Amino acid sequence: MIATPDNDNNLDGPMVFIIIGKGYEKKGAEGIELHIMLRAPDDDSAVREALNALSEEGFIEADLDQIGVLTDEPTDEPHASAYQGALEGEVAIIRFE
Repeated sequence: MIATPDNDNNLDGPMVFIIIGKGYEKKGAEGIELHIMLRAPDDDSAVREALNALSEEGFIEADLDQIGVLTDEPTDEPHASAYQGALEGEVAIIRFE
């Protein structure tokens, strides 16, 4: 029997998720492209925390298209700062308007 499963949940560092989607601030309005970066124990928790953060920022609806775990620290802005914020427990929302 395997003592430690070999899967994506066994990263050496913290799991920082990136979620890509669109957010809507008004009904019928055009969506705003978003990248959301946050630290979470699993993808379900990451999605729930991202939706809560979007709601707090005034978004009434969101279409989340992709989710993944970052394996390397980004070097380009604004993702590098967002990654640092995620490591500190923040939910970083990058808007592309």
